[in-house]
Amino acid sequence: MRFNLQSIVSASLFAGLALQPVIAVPGSNLKPRRTDSILTSPEAQPDLPSPPAAAAAAASQSLNLDDIQGDILIGMKKNKEQFIFFSINNVKTFKKKLKILALAVTTTTQLLDVNKQPQAMVNIAFSQSGLNALNITDSLGDPAFAGGMFADAAFLGDPGTSNWVSAFAGTSIHGVFLLASDSTALIGIEIAAIKLLFGSSITQKYSLSGQARPGDQLGHEHFGFMDGISQPGITGFTANPTPGQTIIDPGHVLLGETGDSITRPSWAKDGSFLAFRQLKQFVPEFEKFLTDNPVNEPGLTPAQGSALFGARLMGRWKSGAPVDLAPLFDDPVLAKDPLRNNNFNFSHPGSDLKSDQSNCPFSAHIRKTAPRADFNPVNVNNHIIRAGIPYGPEVSTAEAASSVSQTERGLAFVAYQSNIGAGFRFIQHSWANNPNFIFGKNDSTPGFDPVIGQNAGQARFVSGLDRTNATKDFTLVMDFVQSRGGEYFFSPSVSALKTIFST
Repeated sequence: MRFNLQSIVSASLFAGLALQPVIAVPGSNLKPRRTDSILTSPEAQPDLPSPPAAAAAAASQSLNLDDIQGDILIGMKKNKEQFIFFSINNVKTFKKKLKILALAVTTTTQLLDVNKQPQAMVNIAFSQSGLNALNITDSLGDPAFAGGMFADAAFLGDPGTSNWVSAFAGTSIHGVFLLASDSTALIGIEIAAIKLLFGSSITQKYSLSGQARPGDQLGHEHFGFMDGISQPGITGFTANPTPGQTIIDPGHVLLGETGDSITRPSWAKDGSFLAFRQLKQFVPEFEKFLTDNPVNEPGLTPAQGSALFGARLMGRWKSGAPVDLAPLFDDPVLAKDPLRNNNFNFSHPGSDLKSDQSNCPFSAHIRKTAPRADFNPVNVNNHIIRAGIPYGPEVSTAEAASSVSQTERGLAFVAYQSNIGAGFRFIQHSWANNPNFIFGKNDSTPGFDPVIGQNAGQARFVSGLDRTNATKDFTLVMDFVQSRGGEYFFSPSVSALKTIFST
């Protein structure tokens, strides 16, 4: 049965009962049926499985998609999203209200089926401080989660926390509500219902609103590059993997499932760790950097050289076409074809994988964060499910003309994994921020990830960007992506929300 949060809240208040999902109005427990999905579906990104295909795949692994919160496996498909970060003031009252909210938490099964989708997705996750506040003392077996992101700032390469949103500087955030829909008005209705339900038992500490970019930029992040193409597939969920898609065991994302070798409390099964980062992007400055550094290739105009320079920084053209398959010119047709746009591994017949950067630099963002054939066998242990969304307005005419950002915009980065130390934290620290990675190359210092790599605010070097001189180093004197802080959360199963978290 599908419950509507607004109806549940109204019914509970009307009946004066906080612990029971009393429905005061006949039929009010059913959510209005949708005709349009709340999710987006850019052509370039892998499709989500159909409800029957997902059910069959889940059955093969005994995954319960009705118990897994919806945001975990869906990926970068949200249209509009609101993050509400909160602290808990009254534990007893909060737990009573959470038992009610749990009836309306959106599951994976619901999000996959338009006929079962709510008007707005509602998910919830908790920090270690939140677990402490709720007197949940079991260890989840993840040191990074237990310590919190504030303590991790230096390890992640942040230049201190002076640029952090003040709410993230510390451990005062206990949890986050994630609300998504195709309408800000519908999200607003759910937010109002949550505030009415929890009342003074919580305090909102911070809020961030995200939205997919408009028009032909749907699915693209603010620098203009199509995102979400390289998402890994999951055994037990991904019914029809696309060519080139890495398939990982569900236990790399979900606690207690096949592939998760860490000892967990039984109630943590089918939960996932959520790493949240607010990443500010300096878009006009990035565009000027591309304009000032065109790749000088015979037959390329300066504009084409700048586009190629950007593509080699990212590893993909803005369309999403990989430079490994389109090394000189963009190929929008290739970009929109999910049967081809991820079917590469950086190796080519007759080329030396240790030295050849003519197609894709060793330092390119998509190569630093997913090395593919640079590992043999292919690495299946250090993967995340990315579920972020852009935030902030489009670049204004004045900003574009001056090449200076005047308004903040960026990516509300969300990554799900069962082990933060092997997922987000490892990828950021050991790969993106490590100038010696990728290892085993003729160039022993490929440089930092030019997009998300951090060096504690100091200049970074990158090599391999110039096809005519692969050993040439470029110095990046500013970070085009700046950390504004974040936190580590645990997104429990729906059954855990109804039991351990609310009793």
